[in-house]
Formats: sequence, structure tokens, C-alpha cells
Amino acid sequence: MKLSAIIAALETLAPPDLQESYDNAGLITGNPDMDITGAVICLDSIEAIIDEAISKKCNLVVAHHPIVFSGLKKITGKNYIERVIIKAIKNDIAIYAIHTNLDNVMHGVNAKIAEKLGLKNVRILSEMSSSILKLGTYVPHSEAEKVTEALFAAGAGHIGNYSECSFKTEGTGTFKAGNGANPHIGEKNIRHYEPESRIEVILESRLKNKVMAALKAAHPYEEVAYDIQRLENNNQYTGAGMIGELETAMPAENFLKSLKISMETECIRHTSHFGKTIKKVAVCGGAGSFLLGNAIAAGADIFITGDFKYHQFFDADGKIIIADIGHFESEQHTIELLGDWLREKFPTFAVHLTEINTNPINYI
Repeated sequence: MKLSAIIAALETLAPPDLQESYDNAGLITGNPDMDITGAVICLDSIEAIIDEAISKKCNLVVAHHPIVFSGLKKITGKNYIERVIIKAIKNDIAIYAIHTNLDNVMHGVNAKIAEKLGLKNVRILSEMSSSILKLGTYVPHSEAEKVTEALFAAGAGHIGNYSECSFKTEGTGTFKAGNGANPHIGEKNIRHYEPESRIEVILESRLKNKVMAALKAAHPYEEVAYDIQRLENNNQYTGAGMIGELETAMPAENFLKSLKISMETECIRHTSHFGKTIKKVAVCGGAGSFLLGNAIAAGADIFITGDFKYHQFFDADGKIIIADIGHFESEQHTIELLGDWLREKFPTFAVHLTEINTNPINYI
């Protein structure tokens, strides 16, 4: 199995373009052309994980958190990050991180949390904005279907569970080809009138280059007329956090007890819940305090995440219950998510879920 094929499958699950600007998701060590014998899936690619990969004869580690966030100017083994990189390279082990891009997709980290909690009617809590483009182009009537098909094949016209979405209007275009032109139709230096279709499709901004290449390859004209607009529409299928509903409302105390079991956590730090009932639940894997305002605005009864600071708990202000279950605890089931995805794509490929708990926090 080539590493490039595994990377392609992972990037289908969570396109790298969706990672946050501060992130360093993607291939950390290794070569896309290398042959992969097996993979270990984990949250943190610490030294013990590399040792586990070696013992299991795996030369790929797929981690949620990138071991390298900022640039390394020297690699001398002075800290755990540098030691991991040295050991991985010495043993020809590739490390691939799939981080905030997996947080920001509809079927990613937060969907797994929602699944564990049994939430229904789930949706993104904070939708991405300005990530959708609209492409319009003019095509001769006879070529409109061919060009439309090419745009669809490149990923344009896809909206959630719907594909091949477009809008077409009819009109008449004019042009005059100069002496240096090689017109598909019409004659040089004579104004030409051509019945044309205007085709409009939307696309995610990450697909722009691919869609434009498909347009130019399929379009019959020497000079392709088109326009691209960045839309203010939010993308309801990408963004941070998730919100959904319990099948049946339940007392907050009972919910917190069940939360401890379903998310396999030893400790929940939470704000006051006396007399409150839980029906609408907001979640965010990892450090999600930045979404508290979104959770309140969405009418959530409780917001489940990790890494809340002391003073931030006051921001609940009686409007919502904050439940901090821990960073590792909120994301640990991501390992299962990634393992299931790779096994589905490559049924005969050796995928191992790590047996090591990489949580740096202990409880007593």
C-alpha cells in the first residue's frame, strides 16, 4: 500500500484546506511514495507510539494532533518533539496528522461525540463563512451539457446530500476574433452572434483550481468567459462544534452521570446544574471555550468540551451548563473514527488502534 493512497483517503474524509491557520496537519515525516506495511492510529504521536509502531511492524502513524506545530530550527533530541522526529526518521516511519480539518467537517470529531451521546438532529454549531464560491460561464448551447458534466465531475454543484446542482439561462453572446485568434466558431474580424447558455454552479473554495482546470479543458472556446464570486453564505456542512438533541429530556444530574460513562472520563468539571433539564446539547472536541457564545445563542442547555479556564466558567452566567470533560477524553474516540474509515477504504490493510493512553493528565 502506497502512503499516497492512504493520504488521499484521509483527505477525502477531512480536506487539508479546512484546517485552521495555526495548524500543521498533513504529512509530518515520510515520503508519499513509500510502501506502508501497517498503521497505528492515535491522538498523540509521542515516543511510546513510535515504539508501538516498531513493535507491530507498522511504518505509519496516523495522529489527530500534529507532533510539530511550529518550525524546528534544530533537531538535536533535546525535547520529546525532536526525539519523536529523530526516531521516526531513523526507523523509516511516516507520521500523518489530521487535526482541525477533522474538527471542521460534518462527519468528524464532533459527530463522533454526538454519536456517543445519542444526539439527534445534529448540525454544525459555528458554520464556516466565505468558503463558498459561485462560478458562472458562457457556453454554446451545443456544448453546455458537456461542460456542465465536467464541472460536476470536478466537484462543483455539490450541496450537502445533493449533487449536480446548477442553474442555466439562455441568451446570445457576441465576439469578434482578431487576427491572432483561432476561433472555434465564427470568422476573424467579423462580429459573431452565438446562442449561448450561462451555467452557474457553486463550489467550495478549496476546489477552485480543480474546477477551473476542468472548465478550461471541456470548454470549446479559445478564450473562456467566466466569473467567480465569493459568497457570504455560511457553509452549513463545515465549521466548529456541533449541536443536537437528546431523544428525551433528562435531569441535568442524570445526564452528567451518563456523560461520564459514555465519554469514559474520570472527572467532569461543570457549572451549577441544580433544577435544570437537558435536551439540547452542544459539543466541541478539544479546547472549545471559544464556542461558548455560539452554544448559548443556539439555545443549548449544556456545552461539553475541554480546557476551560477558571474565570471562563463564570461566563456561563446561569444561561447554560458548562461541562469540561477533558481535552483527551473529548477526542479519544477520534481514534475509532479514523480506524473505521481506513478499514472501510482498505479492508485488507493492517490498521491498529493504539493500546497506549497518551493522556498527559492523571487523576487521583
